[in-house]
Amino acid sequence: MPYTIESIAQIINARRVGTLETNVDWLLTDSRSLSFPEETLFFALTTKRNRGARYIPDLYERGVRNFVLTQEDFNELEKTNCQFVASNFLIVANPLKAIQKLAEQHREKFQIPVIGITGSNGKTIVKEWLHKLLSPDRIVVRSPRSYNSQIGVPLSVWQMNKEAELAIFEAGISEMGEMRALQNMIKPTIGILTNIGGAHQENFFSLQEKCMEKLSLFKDCDVVIYNADNELISMCVAKSMLTAREIAWSCKDAERPLYISKIQKKEDHTVISYRYLEMDNTFCIPFIDDASIENSLNCLAACLYLMMPADQITERMVRLEPVAMRLEVKEGKRNCVLINDSYNSDLASLDIALDFLVRRSETKGLQRTLILSDILETGQSTTTLYRKVAQLVESRGINKIIGVGPEISSCAARFDMEKYFFHTTEELMASQVLKSLRDEVILIKGARSFKFDLVSDELELKVHETILEVNLGAMVANLNHYRSMLHPETKMVCMVKASAYGAGSYEIAKTLQEHRVDYLAVAVADEGVELRKAGITASIIIMDPELTAFKTMFDYKLEPEVYNFHLLDALVKAAEKEGMTNFPVHIKLDTGMHRLGFSEKEIPLLIRRLKNQNAIIPRSVFSHFVGSDSPQFDTFTRGQIEIFERASKILQEAFSHKILRHICNTAGIERFPEAQFDMVRLGIGLYGISPIDNAIINNVSTLKTTILQIRDVPEEDTVGYSRKGRLSRPSRIAAIPIGYADGLNRHLGCGNAYCLVNGEKAPYVGNICMDVCMIDVTNIDCQEGDSVIIFGDKLPITVLSDVLETIPYEVLTGISTRVKRVYYQD
Repeated sequence: MPYTIESIAQIINARRVGTLETNVDWLLTDSRSLSFPEETLFFALTTKRNRGARYIPDLYERGVRNFVLTQEDFNELEKTNCQFVASNFLIVANPLKAIQKLAEQHREKFQIPVIGITGSNGKTIVKEWLHKLLSPDRIVVRSPRSYNSQIGVPLSVWQMNKEAELAIFEAGISEMGEMRALQNMIKPTIGILTNIGGAHQENFFSLQEKCMEKLSLFKDCDVVIYNADNELISMCVAKSMLTAREIAWSCKDAERPLYISKIQKKEDHTVISYRYLEMDNTFCIPFIDDASIENSLNCLAACLYLMMPADQITERMVRLEPVAMRLEVKEGKRNCVLINDSYNSDLASLDIALDFLVRRSETKGLQRTLILSDILETGQSTTTLYRKVAQLVESRGINKIIGVGPEISSCAARFDMEKYFFHTTEELMASQVLKSLRDEVILIKGARSFKFDLVSDELELKVHETILEVNLGAMVANLNHYRSMLHPETKMVCMVKASAYGAGSYEIAKTLQEHRVDYLAVAVADEGVELRKAGITASIIIMDPELTAFKTMFDYKLEPEVYNFHLLDALVKAAEKEGMTNFPVHIKLDTGMHRLGFSEKEIPLLIRRLKNQNAIIPRSVFSHFVGSDSPQFDTFTRGQIEIFERASKILQEAFSHKILRHICNTAGIERFPEAQFDMVRLGIGLYGISPIDNAIINNVSTLKTTILQIRDVPEEDTVGYSRKGRLSRPSRIAAIPIGYADGLNRHLGCGNAYCLVNGEKAPYVGNICMDVCMIDVTNIDCQEGDSVIIFGDKLPITVLSDVLETIPYEVLTGISTRVKRVYYQD
């Protein structure tokens, strides 16, 4: 439901600077989430830690043309040298209030049931389970993930569209007075209060005060659902004088509207019997924990109110799945396993994470270690809080605790186990404690402000002597070389898969991001995760998405390629389970490669499948050239272009939003400029090699090592394994610390290739070993410690690839991760 920029300016009472006429489909508050710049309106919010206006120049470079900001921020922008041509600035007093006002007006357009969920815990689970239970029969819009804050709720409400038949939104608060704004935006007709607990208690005088504030969400509801056996909630509902009908479920009071007559916990499931409107029924859920049972009963009440038949409830309840955990498992040094859980830091999530730690240690047979920061914003006294933490840690059989923060350190005496305490993460890093960890499962659990990612990185650190020098200046020159061949409006995807063709993905990606490329592309999700953790915010495409990595892609905003219906269906299911809506994906067409992709005849069915859900949305459609680097395939290539143009046009016509089209690879950029469409993909050319004739454009990577030892070897002797290095003269043989485990192909040995020592050719002697190889330096003026070039400016990588009868790609991507990358800007 697009809005004109002029109508939005009127709704939020903004002064408009700019005359670009455009429609807005997408609202953005986080520059890292940009997907559809042409139709996006960015709200430059100011928080305690950041100012959104600082990202406006970058977003403009990435294609955004509509911005909401304060007069102060607008004045600061005018002082810069940035030129904002053909753009709109909507100037308001408060961008947060503006986005909330826009959401309020959008909500007024709909007369459908809206479920509003609030409470201390369980909001996201109840929302996701309700979506699972209700969506088979109607089109349901829901909050993405845990979008329940003052910023998250307007983004959630904005997703309501003309096809929606039901909406489900979360509302979370952390202090008094916050719920009013959320109520104005959500305006629920059905209210669910999950429970009241200690989360975010520090800003409330009492649990009763917090409960009353949460109940204010329901002031205009038709019905309110809650646990009548909770005395606090029942008392607050009575005191709030809500006019709504109540579906107060109870396990004790048979006179309540929804009476839970029996709860039977089995080994791996729970059977629940209930009475509603004088009818007795039963359902089963695949969980046995109390929290899941309570969440299912809240869902049951909502389904009954919406008149879902009891047999459907029974059928669907048994298929409920757990909402995905955010725990991340990594391999650590010294036979350690790392469990990273720095998403939040309350007692409930600590209990869940410790349970996971215990199960992980049982299967591995390792000691249990907890690295824990101060737990913030609980509202409890330090003494009370860490008494509970100590009891919890002891009950889980933790062998060692490493505490970080002044509060937990002050309570060190409460922990009766091997223990180490530090006031800051920096103190921990400077100590020897992390280096002493061995044969342990380590749970890293900390509030984000403690930057425990540094701890994780330290425990994963890898080093090696031989280096690959990467010239970032040369890479930028290659980027600009190909950019000069493009139309000004053509976007660019840069391939950084396989560790940026061996060059090291982060520094390459960081440089490309600084030079405003539109997309980065990697092969698998793990590569994208590494970039995100390193601070890369640019849009990232996953070219080879794995079915097991969907959650990772959602968590880190990584946009997958979709190439068949099996992958499409699995991705949609996973996205719905995770609470995703309109998650951008990239549709791959098969126009002749016959490797992966939808065929042209499958496009109508693909469109129907895409339109029958709202979890994912096509951001681009693309295909791969088969032989764009060779004139002998030009007729075939032009046929591919025709198929792609025809098929992609059909897909675009089925959707109102802009779908980017791209088929050109590096060779295509140069040889088929008429096929640029909306975007191109730059691969091997970025790293300095022309795919057309293997010519070096600007060399980016230099693999070098040093001479370890030089010895004189008699003519009659041999060098290396299997005596393959037979000498024909007395020789000086140098050993260098690089072998096939580093990526130096074994077939280069026995004199088949050479390296450079002080600019002179030094042939490889004998077989190349795993970690070392030998070279002949008989006539070269050199000594131990001198530099050796394996490939670089004066020894093109194509010399090696020609010997190996392969392509430079294989040599570049074969450089092992244990080879240290060193970056410089010439």
